[in-house]
Amino acid sequence: MINKIDKNEIRKRKHLRVRKSVSGTTERPRLCVYRSNSHIYAQVIDDTTGTTLAAASSLDKDAKLDNGSNIEAAKEVGKLIAQRAQDKKISEVVFDRGGYVYHGRVAALAEAAREAGLQF
Repeated sequence: MINKIDKNEIRKRKHLRVRKSVSGTTERPRLCVYRSNSHIYAQVIDDTTGTTLAAASSLDKDAKLDNGSNIEAAKEVGKLIAQRAQDKKISEVVFDRGGYVYHGRVAALAEAAREAGLQF
């Protein structure tokens, strides 16, 4: 019998592979993206201390979104995370796509964060 592995398991394996080389420091924290079917989330994480420095999601009241699972929502979350990171004096980050393909919502979030002032 063939052992079936679901998409999320494959994504987790990819993410673990990427995390071997991508790590956030105090000077340059990690911008981590998580995408679900109905929402998108972003966090700026300092891996040396294990703390989340800033977070934004399509569930935030500041986002004012009707639908949290489209490209417009991802762009809004990208702007929010960049603004919140800059409020904490963070201008440079390492982008962690979370094992997802850099396409669609993940790419839209990254581009919006770049346009709002974060440097990858």
